[in-house]
Amino acid sequence: MKLLFKFNLVFLLLFALGIAVAGFFSWNLLQRNAREEIAENARLMMANALAVRAYTVGQIKPLLDTQMKYTFLPQTVPAYAATEVANALRKKYPEYDYKEAMLNPTNPRDRAVDWEADVINQFRDGRANGEIMDTRLTPGGGGSLFLAHPLKITDGACLVCHSTVEIAPRTMVDKYGPANGFGWNLNEIVGAQIVSVPTSVPLARAELAFRTFMISLAGVLVGIGVLLNLLLYWMFIRPVTRISKLADRVSLGELDAPDLNVRTRDEIQTLAESLARMRKSMAQALQLLGG
Repeated sequence: MKLLFKFNLVFLLLFALGIAVAGFFSWNLLQRNAREEIAENARLMMANALAVRAYTVGQIKPLLDTQMKYTFLPQTVPAYAATEVANALRKKYPEYDYKEAMLNPTNPRDRAVDWEADVINQFRDGRANGEIMDTRLTPGGGGSLFLAHPLKITDGACLVCHSTVEIAPRTMVDKYGPANGFGWNLNEIVGAQIVSVPTSVPLARAELAFRTFMISLAGVLVGIGVLLNLLLYWMFIRPVTRISKLADRVSLGELDAPDLNVRTRDEIQTLAESLARMRKSMAQALQLLGG
C-alpha cells in the first residue's frame, strides 16, 4: 500500500469525522437559534398587544366615554383595539396572528375554537400557570408556535359590561345582543391572549445556513486535501521515490550510479547522504576484496 494512498485514507477518515462533528454542533446551534428567534417574535407580538391595550385604556377610552352613552364604540375595548392592530399586521404578514380567545365572548369573532378552548381550560383548571408556549400544525400544513397568556378578570370595572344583561350598557346590548359575553366573575379566567407565529421561515433560514456552511466546509477541506497531496508528493514522495530507485540500482551492482542532489535540509537530505556514503563504502569494500 503506497504512502500517498495511506495518507489519503487517513485524511478521508478525518474528513468524515470532522464533517460529522461540525455538522452535529452547527445543526443544533442553528436550530436552537431559530427556535429562540421564533419565541422572541411571539413575545414581541404579545408585548405589542399589551401596549395597544394599555394605550386604549389610558388614552382612547377616556376621550370616547361621552359618546358611549349614545352608541357603543368597540374602539374603546382594549381587546378590540389589540385585535384590529394585529389584523392590520396580518395584511402584510398573514402567517402571524393574535387573538383574544374567549369561551363566552361578547364579539362572536373572539369565540375560541377547539384548540384555543383547550388552552383556556388548561389555565382554568390549573394545568398551566401564567404562560403556555407550544407548537401546532396549521390548516395549511405548516408549523406554528403559539404563546398564550390567561385573561383573568382582576378589575371590577369589567363586570359592568359582562356580569348581567341588566346592568350592561344598553348600547352594547343593542350592538351584540343579550345572549353572549355575560356571567363573568371577578378573578375568573375567561379566555386567553394567543399569539401565533410561523416556524417555517426561521427554520428554513437555519437549514439554508446549515447547508451553506457544510458545503463551504467540505469545499475548504477538499481544497486542503488537494494541497496537502501536492505538498506531500513534492516534498516527500518524489524525493523518496528517487532515493528508492537509486537504492535499487546500487543493490543490483550499479555502484557507479550518480548521487542524488538533494538540498532539502531535512531527513530526506540525510537519507540521500547516508545512501551516498553506503554506496561509496560498498565500492571501496569491493575494491579491497578484488585487490
